[in-house]
Amino acid sequence: MATKKPAGRKKETAKATAGRKSAGKASRKAAPSLPAMAKALDKAAMDAQAIPQFSGTVDLTLAQAYEVQRQLIGLRLRRGERRVGVKMGFTSRAKIAQMGISDLIWGRLTSGMVIEEGAPADFARFVHPRVEPEIAFLLKRPLYGLVTPMQAMDAVEAVAPALEIIDSRYADFKFSLADVVADNASSSGFIAGAWSKPDVDFSNLGLVLNFNGRPVQIGSTASIMGHPARSLVAAARFAAEAGEPLQAGWIVMAGGATAAEAMSAGQHVEMEMEKLGRVAFTMR
Repeated sequence: MATKKPAGRKKETAKATAGRKSAGKASRKAAPSLPAMAKALDKAAMDAQAIPQFSGTVDLTLAQAYEVQRQLIGLRLRRGERRVGVKMGFTSRAKIAQMGISDLIWGRLTSGMVIEEGAPADFARFVHPRVEPEIAFLLKRPLYGLVTPMQAMDAVEAVAPALEIIDSRYADFKFSLADVVADNASSSGFIAGAWSKPDVDFSNLGLVLNFNGRPVQIGSTASIMGHPARSLVAAARFAAEAGEPLQAGWIVMAGGATAAEAMSAGQHVEMEMEKLGRVAFTMR
């Protein structure tokens, strides 16, 4: 005759299973170590090695993600870099809808991200770099708070065609909203072309992004929030919220005017923008 298992054993097993599930949920929702995340991202950037997404193990709030970003940039500043501006992200309506968000994101620019126009960039320093054409603003005085596009432009010294190298430190270039914010909005480098007076109408300038003389992206500055000045307005708002006013001499990268294009070593990258001219560099 078959021996029945004690009923209490089933209850204990069920209880243990429930406990494991509960522990798993608690582990995922445990308060993340923000300094540890900042250090992990910093090391990933210095080593040019991808790391797993944080969103796979913790529930990171947007506020916490921005704090990770602040601490990440703090590590760079302590190594001798200095703040030179901000970059805006998710500035196209299509990207905002794709990510299911209602606002832009932003990141901090440092002197270590500057690449001189026409100079080479070392492919080995990146994980999986991509480039996007943008327009850059050079500020002549501090800017922050709730301002109109006209007020924002009053603080602009010059505008220039620009390229931004974005390079997510996460595996497979995949990330959640909180992941990318923590990773300084994927910002890794930027190149500004010749500066022009801001009295030119840059609301809808055609542009072409070329790799080794071959067009890979065609677009317009109108893709940046309908008008790039709106991105500058948003930058002023974010700066005020973070308690970090945009400073005279800083650069504001307005955001991608086209989709980002993946790069490889040996490519000469050039963007030509109507009225404002060209900007280029070589990925060696």
